[in-house]
Amino acid sequence: MMAFATHFFHTLLSTITDVLPIAAIIMGFQIGVLRRAVPNWGRVALGFVYVIIGLSLFLMGLELALFPLGENMALQLTAPSFLATSADEVLSWKHYYWVYIFAAAIGFSTTIAEPSLIAVAIKASQVSGGAIKVNGLRISVAIGVAIGISLGCYRIVVGDPIHYYIISGYVIVVIQTFIAPKFIVPLAFDSGGVTTSTVTVPLVAALGLGLASTVPGRNPMIDGFGLIAFASLFPMISVMGYAQLTAWLDRRQNRGNDHAL
Repeated sequence: MMAFATHFFHTLLSTITDVLPIAAIIMGFQIGVLRRAVPNWGRVALGFVYVIIGLSLFLMGLELALFPLGENMALQLTAPSFLATSADEVLSWKHYYWVYIFAAAIGFSTTIAEPSLIAVAIKASQVSGGAIKVNGLRISVAIGVAIGISLGCYRIVVGDPIHYYIISGYVIVVIQTFIAPKFIVPLAFDSGGVTTSTVTVPLVAALGLGLASTVPGRNPMIDGFGLIAFASLFPMISVMGYAQLTAWLDRRQNRGNDHAL
């Protein structure tokens, strides 16, 4: 119990150190630049207390539960003893199918739970008057992260240079930028950025390093990193693709209504 209390106290102090500069900047602009009193001061102060305590407990939960579990599963799934059916069998990219499935599953689930994505999705829904659905945006981003991390694991296994994948992905993003609905383009770029946050990054980095450490001929420093770039790139593609699909379905439904009339 003492160890838990000490850990929570240190995490709480670290969280306060991180949050105080944000609060100081907001209050400084509110009072010094805008020269207006803070409305509902009591509720604002209570909200900051909730944020600090909630973030502290959230970070402790990640550190004590999710991070060790994710690292252990990554190392176990990529161990040659688990992948090979016999000791003398030569492993190929096909033997790592459980790694691809795990990468997609962990990418999807961590993105759905990402607090920064939830905040962006809620704001996007409010600003658009409900035209952008909160769950629709979250799921489309999570699908992009799942595909990206799974493809990134495949790249580590086969040993392809990372820039081939990243350049090809951004070519698709540029093309989609011109043909996707204009309102979704800035949101898609923001959605790619908010995926690389508190929950996703440690688990994805652990998976990449564990995979590069166990695949023969891979260098963890060269091949182990880069999965986070996939987690940022592919949500842009999936969000714009989601908007394009929705727009196409709307046009199809409107044509059907016109023919019915």
